[in-house]
Amino acid sequence: MCGIAGFFNPFTDYTKEEPHYRLILKAMNHVQKRRGPDDEGIYLSDLCGLAQVRLNIIDLVTGHQPMQRTRNGRTCIIAYNGEIYNMAELKAELLLENETFQTTSDTEVILAGFLRYGPDYIKKLNGIFALALWDDAQKELHLFRDRLGIKPLFYTMQDKTLVFASEIKGLFAHPGVTPVIDRGGLCEIFALGPAKTYGKGVFQNILEVLPGEHITFDRTSCKKEFYWKLESHPHTDSFEETIEKTKWLLTDSIKRQMISDVPISTFLSGGVDSSIVTAVCAEELKKEGKTLDTFSFDFINNDKYFKSNAFQPSQDRPFVEQMADTLGTNHRFLECSSQDQIDCLYKAVDARDLPGMADVESSMLYFCSQVKEFNTVALTGECADEIFGGYPWFHKKEAFETNAFPWSPDMKPRQALLCDNLIQELHMEDYARAAYEKTISETPRLSEDSPEEKRRREIAYLNLRWFMVTLLDRMDRTSMYNGLEARVPFADYRIVEYVFNVPWSMKCPDGIVKGLLRHAAEGLLPKEVLWRKKSPYPKTYDPHYELLLGNRLKEVLDSPNAPIRSLLDSKKVQRFLDSPSDYGKPWYGQLMAGPQMLAYMLQVNYWLEKYHIRIC
Repeated sequence: MCGIAGFFNPFTDYTKEEPHYRLILKAMNHVQKRRGPDDEGIYLSDLCGLAQVRLNIIDLVTGHQPMQRTRNGRTCIIAYNGEIYNMAELKAELLLENETFQTTSDTEVILAGFLRYGPDYIKKLNGIFALALWDDAQKELHLFRDRLGIKPLFYTMQDKTLVFASEIKGLFAHPGVTPVIDRGGLCEIFALGPAKTYGKGVFQNILEVLPGEHITFDRTSCKKEFYWKLESHPHTDSFEETIEKTKWLLTDSIKRQMISDVPISTFLSGGVDSSIVTAVCAEELKKEGKTLDTFSFDFINNDKYFKSNAFQPSQDRPFVEQMADTLGTNHRFLECSSQDQIDCLYKAVDARDLPGMADVESSMLYFCSQVKEFNTVALTGECADEIFGGYPWFHKKEAFETNAFPWSPDMKPRQALLCDNLIQELHMEDYARAAYEKTISETPRLSEDSPEEKRRREIAYLNLRWFMVTLLDRMDRTSMYNGLEARVPFADYRIVEYVFNVPWSMKCPDGIVKGLLRHAAEGLLPKEVLWRKKSPYPKTYDPHYELLLGNRLKEVLDSPNAPIRSLLDSKKVQRFLDSPSDYGKPWYGQLMAGPQMLAYMLQVNYWLEKYHIRIC
């Protein structure tokens, strides 16, 4: 796994000032170094520069990038971030075509396939990736992003120069790219955050390559097209056939994503999702005489302060212990303190370049730092809820009747601390409604869908395009900030394509949440785990944590230079701090309630301050 960056300008000859532009490429590498601490490289031609920092996972010796390859006098160079899980099959096919290879890396397979078959070769890849490929003969730069947007790729145009990078900070390392926020950017933060509109980078003039998108830049044009889009199709399999195919797809995806030249591990929460991933991995490693490393996450004093509620009905540890004992894994229980969470709030902004999921994100960043001490690759259970319908809003009547994002239906909690002038200026409700309606209009449907099934498709599509991507961003940034590669086998595009078209009566048989997934996992897990009621990612219930947050926010507001002062109403903040928190009514998702609002505002202030953001 890696970080990539670069630039392209058809009206400039970079070789005339080669030392200068090499320094820029090195600077872009430097700010993304945490994504790839093991190696780095740059490439510079007359019109294009590429840079890459590398985390060694596959081909530890000869996988250096940017990588160059020539076929029939045509030379292409690639900077690539990702893993291709069907590499073995693709390489075997190319070998039958008499291709030869100098490395064992998937990077060279992509390059060889592109040179032989052209851009359509990207459709053959099963994996997670963001890549830049320079065709020196055609003088074309190609940007590709994986189908579900698991790996990030941002870009901007500055005075006819294209600048791109895995992370936004990589763009700011290029001269002339500066952080500016307009009214739309503020709406992204306050009306949609920690989500953001797909295709946008929140900052003014910063965009992202969309999932499944291919962008080609040449001397005269910029061409955008999708090599993949989710489609609706009639589902013709019986329930038994659907269970069997789902099980095959899951186990195949998990086994494929175990590919690594370094030992792998899994995150094990004791829930059905992570337990399925762990069970398959543990069984495969046992065949090789190896023991799987597993990790679970919790918070200090949660055993003392935990209160069961509709979102978190039970604690995880007993189920983790049962799974670890059953599978014989080498398990480590990791715990995060309130102080660790707060200390990592700002590091989480450093990782994402934006305010994120508050302590839900800062704690994950902390846990990833701990996992990295033992392993460099971890498989997770992320994305199962979005794909199989695990969240409450898939089931609640309100989600069907409310024309708003189901994880954030009410704007009032988001405005609780904002000054009235800002609220009036931003028109947050209109902004969020327009974003929602755009996605609804793009939802792939079938003409024969009933009104209820049509709405279920809409809710599923909203989750795939918004909520899942927010969690994938969290997983990518918090893991890669620590040089840890986190893989998400549920987010295999084949699984998404298949399950999206399974009717709700099969996804949720007899009203059982994620019933299809549970039936597909029968025989893999103990019944107590298999049929356990969903409990999301844990958060702290220690009241001392909220006190620390409140004191920290007061300190910020007491500072005359704090940029967030002009955006918040100090009287509203004080009333908020004086009132007891409501842990049962989150303002985003299931976990972000009163304490997370305080933490989010701390992140926003740090973000504005760190990036010296100009608001226009």
